[in-house]
Amino acid sequence: MEIKSRITFTYRTEKEAQIALDSLKPDNMGFLETHVEFQSLICDLESRPLKTALATIDDLLFCEMISERIIDFTNNEE
Repeated sequence: MEIKSRITFTYRTEKEAQIALDSLKPDNMGFLETHVEFQSLICDLESRPLKTALATIDDLLFCEMISERIIDFTNNEE
């Protein structure tokens, strides 16, 4: 069975969404299709085993949380 998922992260600005995309790209090459639409980061995943899909989603959520913290930190520094 093939698993298809779409996860959307919404940021305050398109620039923040692009920063998140750039920071997540190296970790997800070959596993996810990602792009920015306005202030949203869209992540599409296709995977065969459910276990692989869940592991990829778990990884994505963890990495995005780190990315979000970095964005917040740099916004507070400005």
